[in-house]
Formats: sequence, C-alpha cells, structure tokens
Amino acid sequence: MNDLYAIGDVARRTGLSVSAIRYYADTGVVVPSAGSPSGHRLYDVSAIARLELVRTLRELDAGLDEIRRVLAGEATLRELAVTHLALLTRQEARLRSRRAVLSAILRQDSTAEQVTLMHRLAGMTDEERDRLIDDFWTEVCTGWEPPARMVEWWRAARPVLPDHPTAAQLEAWIALAELVRDPEARAAVREELHEVCTTGAGPLMTSTPMLDNLEAAMPVGEAAVQAAKEGVPPDSPHAREIADRWIAWLTGIFATPDSPPMPDTPEFRIQTADHMLLGEEWDRTPPDPQGPSDRYLALVTAVNGTEPERFPYVWLSEALRASVRA
Repeated sequence: MNDLYAIGDVARRTGLSVSAIRYYADTGVVVPSAGSPSGHRLYDVSAIARLELVRTLRELDAGLDEIRRVLAGEATLRELAVTHLALLTRQEARLRSRRAVLSAILRQDSTAEQVTLMHRLAGMTDEERDRLIDDFWTEVCTGWEPPARMVEWWRAARPVLPDHPTAAQLEAWIALAELVRDPEARAAVREELHEVCTTGAGPLMTSTPMLDNLEAAMPVGEAAVQAAKEGVPPDSPHAREIADRWIAWLTGIFATPDSPPMPDTPEFRIQTADHMLLGEEWDRTPPDPQGPSDRYLALVTAVNGTEPERFPYVWLSEALRASVRA
C-alpha cells in the first residue's frame, strides 16, 4: 500500500496514456502522491484507483467538473449515475427519432419539405398526437351521420406511443400521421365507412338493437378469450358454461315480443360451430394493404406495439360441439 509507482507503470495499470495522466494532474483531477528526487511524478495505490475511476467515468461521458466533485466527495456516484442516465435516455429518444426519419427518407425518397415534416411529426407531444387523431375522425364523420356508438369505437382504436418507443414504432407513427393528415386518405376512409354503414346489411348491423346485442356479447367473448388463453379444455364444464352463454346470446339476437328466441337444438349448435370455423378463416384473411381503414388499424397496432387479441373461433367451435356430445 505504501509503494509508489512511476507514471509509466501507472499508465500500464490504468490503461490511460502518459499524457492523459499528466493532464489530469495538471488540471487537479488526480494529483501525484509524491515526486522523485529527479522530479518525476509518483503515484500510490489510492491515486491509481482514482485514475481508474476517472477513466471509467470519462468513458461514460462524465465531465471533468463532475468527476472532481465525485472525487472530492461533493457528489456521490449514484447522483452522477442518475444525471447521466437521464441524459442518455434523452439522447436515445433523439437517436430513435432520427433513425425513424432517416429510414422514412430512404423508403420514400423524400423531399426537403417532407423531411422537415417527418421530423416534426416524430417529435410531437402526446397532446399533439391526440389532437391530430381527433381531427382525423372529426373530418371522417363530417357530412353524414354515422351511429354514435360506432364513432366511439372508431375513436377508441387510436395510437398510444410509449415513453420509450422503438425506431419501428416511430416509423409507424410517422406513416400513420402522414396518412391521417392526407385529405385523400380522409375522404377514402369516410367513403369506405359510409358504404359499410349504409349499404347491404350495414343499416341492420349498425342499428341500436344490434349494437346493444354486440355489446352484450362482449363479456361472453372475453370469457372465451381468457379460457382459450389459459388452455381450458373445450369439453370441460367451464367450456360448456361458456358455450351455453354464447348460444343463449345468439338465439336471443332477433327475439322480439312477437318472435320468441330461436330454439337451442343440437343441430343449431353444430351449425354455429361450423360458422365459428368460417369466422376463423375470415379472421385470418390478410388485411388489404391498400384499404385506408385496414392500413390505419395496422399502423395503430404497430405504433402501440401490441397485437390485438384474436377471437378463439376454433376453441369455441370445439366447445360447442362438445356441449352437444355431453
């Protein structure tokens, strides 16, 4: 512990250059422990340890003033770490934003004006993002009267960029922001939803009684999703209960005071099980990449970083068939 080392030995032990050690001595960061008769700087083990700490902190981009305060006991390593972690977090966010913009530039061969816009979109606040999405749906629903509950459901499917998004999530947000700002895209979504709600079976499917029925099915659907996720056997008593609840809901959809519910028969349950398999096939049909509504939902999913839970059509089909055999 009392040995003294020449600056060349200190350089080899610490991995610092001789000139760096001299610089730290001249600036008062780590001064020599003693001097030789010939004027050479000598360092003890404690000084070498401080120099090793200096090297580590410098590699973490700590400034000399910060390092002096740590070595002097005026600041703790924890305080220094907290400060630099916050700094790195901000730097990471900026780098992700820049990467997203650069990737979009390469993908789209963007103009200077588009680059400026993309940079602004990537740096939007939560409030600005919410306002942009709200403006989009307000315009989509202008000029016609979509069912209020449908509008609520449409608005609920919105992007929520996390505090620390990945570059892919930022790229998806830029693409989504460009989509919802595009007047042609807004008009296309309006036309598509207007057609869905007003032609064919649209008026029936978006009527208040039908929407009430769809909401009534949500608890049963959630129970089926949870049971399938937990691996509940389709022929178990719990699965039978869910199958019974599903059939009770389904047979009552078109019931009126003048028209009683449809009869719950084995044939009806088998038919419903077959329809579940058709629903599975439909659910797995890839969305239309050119369809504005499908593209909107796909980008929202990418921004949020979560895949929407799929309805367990196959599991419910098996549960319905098992309920007939029971």
